[in-house]
Amino acid sequence: MTNKEIKALISLLDDPEIAPQIEERIQALGETIIPFLEESWEESLDPRQQQRLEDLIHDLQFDGLKQRLRVWRDSGGENLLEGMWLLNSYQYPDADLQALNRAIEQLRFEAWTLMRPEMHPTDQVQVLNHVLFRVHKLGANTQNFHSPANSMLHLVLETKRGNPLTLCVIYLLVAQRLNLPIYGVNLPNLFVLTYQSQSQITEPFYINCYNRGLILSRTDIEHYVAQLNLSPNDIFYAPCSHLDIVRRALRNLVMSFEKLQEPAKATEVGKLLAILTDEIMPPTDIDPTE
Repeated sequence: MTNKEIKALISLLDDPEIAPQIEERIQALGETIIPFLEESWEESLDPRQQQRLEDLIHDLQFDGLKQRLRVWRDSGGENLLEGMWLLNSYQYPDADLQALNRAIEQLRFEAWTLMRPEMHPTDQVQVLNHVLFRVHKLGANTQNFHSPANSMLHLVLETKRGNPLTLCVIYLLVAQRLNLPIYGVNLPNLFVLTYQSQSQITEPFYINCYNRGLILSRTDIEHYVAQLNLSPNDIFYAPCSHLDIVRRALRNLVMSFEKLQEPAKATEVGKLLAILTDEIMPPTDIDPTE
């Protein structure tokens, strides 16, 4: 369709008798029509028409996000930054993946300048802790724990406040670019990282990013699990996949919207989660306070 034909099609939304059919045709055109809908919104003085246009724009963006999430899943879900950016784009469709990439790369560079080849793993972790938690002052958002912003990577980087998962994701992304053997661990109620070297010299240990990179032993993790009255499970100690991390981030976001009494958004994020889990309402072992 030409630009003129698209604008003519959008103008037919004013006719209530044929508006439903016109909406179907517009949705079939996909996200490419969004700039025309936005232009029409700016030109309209009718609040009802503006709301109709807003709903159409949201539906198109949401359909596009679902498709991109399926592509990410089918590619193996290996690119963690892209997966978290896709989550970001639910609330912020204009979120810039390259801007996120540059922010992580800057953190990597700052840590890299302090790294030395002969460093012990715990010293490497202390370098990351220094850059992320002292220089850049990343930390726990204890003031507004259930805010959806805590799950939005670009907002966490801007505000310096996040939940356990997003703080770990930033830490993990930087560590991966430094070729450090650091991975995510799906603990109940608290997401942590583990340093697991191929060398037999260094025992695996754990990193609590919600407590400024505090180093924990396996015994510490065992005590934590025991306090929750849970039976030991290998999942609590072993690395998880990037797909697992994004699933957990989506569950956290569902809970945030439920806490804020926004069921429509919680339902939509649940649909995104279903793409990665093949379940409509998947079970979760995550505490609502995480």
